Amino acid sequence: MKFSVQELLKHIQEPIEISETLDVKKDLQARYPEILDITPVVVSGLLIPSKSDTVAHLQIQATLTLPSSRSLEPVELAMDFTIDEVYLTHAQAQMTDTLTDEVIIVEGQTIDLVEAVEDYLLLAIPTQILTPEEIAGKNLLKDEFWEVLTEDEYEIRQAEKDQQIDPRLAKLKNLLED
Repeated sequence: MKFSVQELLKHIQEPIEISETLDVKKDLQARYPEILDITPVVVSGLLIPSKSDTVAHLQIQATLTLPSSRSLEPVELAMDFTIDEVYLTHAQAQMTDTLTDEVIIVEGQTIDLVEAVEDYLLLAIPTQILTPEEIAGKNLLKDEFWEVLTEDEYEIRQAEKDQQIDPRLAKLKNLLED
């Protein structure tokens, strides 16, 4: 999915339809080793060149397999999102007086949309990945001296702990009854 800047300038105001399936598994695993597997990425959308810029409007669909952040069990994470990228050549950047961080200056003579797809896939990975059982609060981890609790379980245990009276102080309770 590389497009020559010269070719795009020939098709000004003519949207170029994109419908590709990409295999980016090796590249993504090299950049983010926690990825266990990824299905081929389906990319569809439009590349719209104009005199002032080139806009890429893409729909990205893929399924990533990542380890659970709690138990390290494999979790399939379906990704389906839209991205919009604005590309400028150096000449186009010099003609405009307002450059923002959302604009990408094209280095060289080609626009590579695979890089954008990979970047957005990595950015879309959530920080907490849980299996359906972990989301439901089942099969939580525990050991002899510790265990993982849901917030509700923690609050119940804290309430029980607050109601218990220290046995050393239990006799003081009867002191002020008279």
